[in-house]
Amino acid sequence: MYRVRVRSVPPVVLALRRFPNPRLTGIGAGLFASLTMLVLACVDRLLFDSSELVYGLLFLPVSALTALWVRPADLVTAPISVPIAFAVGVFPISGGADGFGGQVMGLVTALAVHAGWLYGGTLVAGVIATVRKVRLMRARRRYVLAQGRGTAGERPPRAAVSASAAKPVRAGAGTATAVRRPQRP
Repeated sequence: MYRVRVRSVPPVVLALRRFPNPRLTGIGAGLFASLTMLVLACVDRLLFDSSELVYGLLFLPVSALTALWVRPADLVTAPISVPIAFAVGVFPISGGADGFGGQVMGLVTALAVHAGWLYGGTLVAGVIATVRKVRLMRARRRYVLAQGRGTAGERPPRAAVSASAAKPVRAGAGTATAVRRPQRP
């Protein structure tokens, strides 16, 4: 006889499931990242005397959270909004001289010096967004295949599929036929 083994969920997973799981729009994710980096830069300036290491280390989890919390429809915006958030946040710790020109030069210099952190955070956001998109595409494909097989679990024969695809076209509709996109799961 077979015994059924019941797997219990680890306590770490249960704790992570209690955390909020917001779904931000593309603009919302950009605002979240920008405001968070601005606040963290101000805290860095007050507590750590504008430490580049602290700011860079804080930028990586903000990049990951931005990519994790953006809606599936707006996944492409995560790697775009993260560098903008980095530039917004680096302003308080840039340490430019007095005047507008000195502040701009300090900002440009800080962006050039911290390019490694900028690329790292963008890479984190890009990898997370790519993995999420691939998982969504696989889930959609599995869903479409399951819908096409019906309740018996078998695919329709090829002849039936090709015969149904050769429907007559309405007069005046041209030669192109309308293709319906599958619904989201």
